[in-house]
Amino acid sequence: MPPFSYLYVLERYEETKMIRNFQQSDMEQVITIWLEASIQAHDFVASEFWESKSIDMRETYIPSSETYVYEEDGIIKGFIALYNNTVAALFISPSHQRHGIGSQLIAKSKEIRSKLELTVYKENHNSTTFYKKCGFKIMHEQIDTHTGYPELFMVFP
Repeated sequence: MPPFSYLYVLERYEETKMIRNFQQSDMEQVITIWLEASIQAHDFVASEFWESKSIDMRETYIPSSETYVYEEDGIIKGFIALYNNTVAALFISPSHQRHGIGSQLIAKSKEIRSKLELTVYKENHNSTTFYKKCGFKIMHEQIDTHTGYPELFMVFP
């Protein structure tokens, strides 16, 4: 019988965390995260609105974006979608928020883009505060044509 190895046990059960390119097989997990996080973060918009946009996310927005996922032990916990220099989407599974995943995805985006821009609903105070902590500045306020709610246009640097 081989001697017991604590190192083997540690290696065997060490968590695997990574940011990697989106793969088509990730689509269901990404759409689920997007929908759950959208409904939670934007509770001022009817959930039916977000549900009605799932097909657009699946068929248009995600495929046309440069998307990265944060994966831990085979489970996608968040993603970021870039369209040119625009952060088109940054969503973290509600049960995994406030663990630094969003910050890591923003850091990845800053590595591959020298400038970034995004829009965030003005009423989404948590995200607005998060983006400010990541170095984004508010440039102006505008109205989202899809929902009629005010949003903030932010840029980095």
